Amino acid sequence: MTEFVRHNCGFCVANTLHDAYRFIHSLQHRGREAAGIAAVGDGRIDVIKWKGGVSTFDVTDLHKIFVSPNYHTYMAHVRYATRGSKDKILEEAHPHVIGGRIENRDNHILIWDCDMAAVHNGQVDPVFFSEVAPDSMYSSCDTEALLYLYRERGEYNFLKEVPGAFTLAIADKRKKDVIVMRDRTGIKPGVLGWKDGKYGVASEDIAFRKNGGEYVEDLDPGTIYYIEPEGGYSKEKLLEVEKAHCFFEWNYITDLDSIINGVSVRSIREALGEELSEELTSEIKDADLVTYLPRCPEVAARSFAKKRELPFEPVFYKMRGERSFQGSTAGERKESIGQNLHLLPGMKKKLRGKTVILLDDSIVRGNNSKRARDLLYEEAQVKKAYLVSYTPPIGIIGDDGVPRGCTFGVDMPPDPKPGEEFIARNRTIEEISEAMEMPVLYLSRPGMLKAFARAGLGENDLCTFCIGGRMPFEVAGSLIRIGEKPQMDLLDDI
Repeated sequence: MTEFVRHNCGFCVANTLHDAYRFIHSLQHRGREAAGIAAVGDGRIDVIKWKGGVSTFDVTDLHKIFVSPNYHTYMAHVRYATRGSKDKILEEAHPHVIGGRIENRDNHILIWDCDMAAVHNGQVDPVFFSEVAPDSMYSSCDTEALLYLYRERGEYNFLKEVPGAFTLAIADKRKKDVIVMRDRTGIKPGVLGWKDGKYGVASEDIAFRKNGGEYVEDLDPGTIYYIEPEGGYSKEKLLEVEKAHCFFEWNYITDLDSIINGVSVRSIREALGEELSEELTSEIKDADLVTYLPRCPEVAARSFAKKRELPFEPVFYKMRGERSFQGSTAGERKESIGQNLHLLPGMKKKLRGKTVILLDDSIVRGNNSKRARDLLYEEAQVKKAYLVSYTPPIGIIGDDGVPRGCTFGVDMPPDPKPGEEFIARNRTIEEISEAMEMPVLYLSRPGMLKAFARAGLGENDLCTFCIGGRMPFEVAGSLIRIGEKPQMDLLDDI
């Protein structure tokens, strides 16, 4: 296993096939490359995986494949891959399994009578499963390897021995309940919900709220949940919580209407816009209007404009709601941006000669921003456009000399491939502006943390590694360190 798939995905555990399908459809913003469902019955687990979005496979036909009386629980998943080959989308897609009979059907795969299956959001360091994962596996995905780790160690030791980053569900035909675990740091989100008198799990609460269900609670980090066939649940807390929630979930990944870890995504983005406005009072004094790169930063841009008492004006539109960030390759991301981002009708005349504040949620590689720059300068002929990000520079070299990025489930590896480098790495703000061919400004890290603190999330509650913060957990020999504090009570279990 020389290459491990890094992904940020969405999953759910539901009691009906229809609910599982609708839940992952509501989580489509978390992944669009592939989707999959595991149907769990008494002593039987069957799986289907297909390329593309959820609606690529009609739910009516899924009911014909998975006849409902045979199953009591369903695990479903949408995937966005950050490592891996485009020609292996189905192999890398979730659910991952051990055992079973595989039927390849070109654009989808059926796997019958599996021993166990898993769906996972996050990314786990290979050091934790290198000794148990077989040399030859069906995929190069860490989730499949984690399933072997679970088979050897069981859920208790799995949760104790692996510090993060994972929220995952496992179906094991030796057991009647579906097992759900969230790591002790809570890096990736997960909620318990209720629908039609039965409990389930999803990556975000909107999966329940948008489909007639109710949010119950965020999954407790360091805890095992057992989802029962009859719709009940039980849970067992094993570890003390050492919070390191991914701030990028609020800044970009999660649906605007979601509430994760008790904090509204909308409220965080509004606060980020306000903090950005306050910080840039002296830097930008000549702006005529505020706009944004669709669609995530809209709330922050409106908040920014209101604070500065400037006109807010939507300038761009997208043909599709897909996120170019989630393309598998640099070429796919570039194609998605070029075909998808356009000026609204009438904007050329309206913007000519104006100075524009273009607000974005983050600047990772700069591809989206470069497309927007070309539209503003070349087509609309603006006088000036400031590119302003409410996420501090990503992928920098930290004060400790360690290259930043993400190895916990977001497509920002610290060691990017050639052509996919971080725009901010080894560059000053002036050099970033030169590379982008427009003035670039960022919210400072203290400013971003101030916005989160207003919502009750302190710096120690967040993983900010990608923007220069501390590593949420480290592995040194056999000692697991969470943040900077050794968990000595776990040593006997490792």
